[in-house]
Amino acid sequence: MFLYFCWQKHPYMLQISILVPLFNEAESLPELTAWIDQVMKTNSFSYELIFINDGSTDASWEVINSLSKEYKPVKGICFARNYGKSAALHEGFSRAQGDVVITMDADLQDSPDEIPALYQMVKEQDYDLVSGWKQKRFDPISKTIPTKLYNAATRKLSGVQLNDFNCGLKAYKKEVVKTLRLYGEMHRYIPVQAKWNGFTKIGEKVVQHQARKYGVTKFGLERFIFGFLDLLSISFVQAFGKRPMHLFGSLGIFSFFSGTILTTWLIGEKLYNIANQLKYRNVTDNPLFYLALVAIILGVQLFLAGFIGELLITNSDKTTDYKIKEEVS
Repeated sequence: MFLYFCWQKHPYMLQISILVPLFNEAESLPELTAWIDQVMKTNSFSYELIFINDGSTDASWEVINSLSKEYKPVKGICFARNYGKSAALHEGFSRAQGDVVITMDADLQDSPDEIPALYQMVKEQDYDLVSGWKQKRFDPISKTIPTKLYNAATRKLSGVQLNDFNCGLKAYKKEVVKTLRLYGEMHRYIPVQAKWNGFTKIGEKVVQHQARKYGVTKFGLERFIFGFLDLLSISFVQAFGKRPMHLFGSLGIFSFFSGTILTTWLIGEKLYNIANQLKYRNVTDNPLFYLALVAIILGVQLFLAGFIGELLITNSDKTTDYKIKEEVS
């Protein structure tokens, strides 16, 4: 079996679900759990803390099991292998039972002391989503400069005016996370997905960014390349995912008729020259004829691609089919 399931639903409504995706963060988990528990008790919040172990190779899962026995709200999901942060959040969102869902990283760079204010913005100010903004960062310039460029490009393409899309510390209404489908690197564009799903009240809060205390970062510069490609992908899917014929059909018709008009003009020019006893050459001797022929063939292929795309739209769930090894509750 890929999944060991022992999840129990709470008999009462939880106020907060805290989701913490992690990969090889065994050292920080006890301190993070104690910190979160202290903040929750101080503010009298009912909560659950869900750790999603993304195929860690250290003792992270053993630590989570131990913490689940020490702290009643602690739960855990263990992937059979490393799938990435989007997969971890997707599974966490599907199981979250709290009225407000908080996501944060496991490396202690996100402060649990921010949770009460984030909760208040969602519950009292009625925000659908509140994203943290690490205005002052403890990262090298090789990371901060690409991050600023990435955020600027995302704002321009998506229309969502946030300064820090990739901040792991975010708060959501429960109904928002239940509409999200995450895979690849799509966790970077949760605010974009939320807006396109109709949740338009998106806020931002300046949050404290702390220097990493344990371990090393798990992300390299390649994430910015992949992230930008995913932004183009999600923009395309949002615009044409439900109506591929609108894109491929339009391009196909334009290409087909452009080729047809050009071919007609070449044939008409030859007939005109023959009728007026002017010098002419065969249509097949003109390079424009082959360009027109390619345009006609390409137009037919694009139209068929749009038609096939319409037939294949079934909203398959295979993109979020992650194999879970074990769970604790």
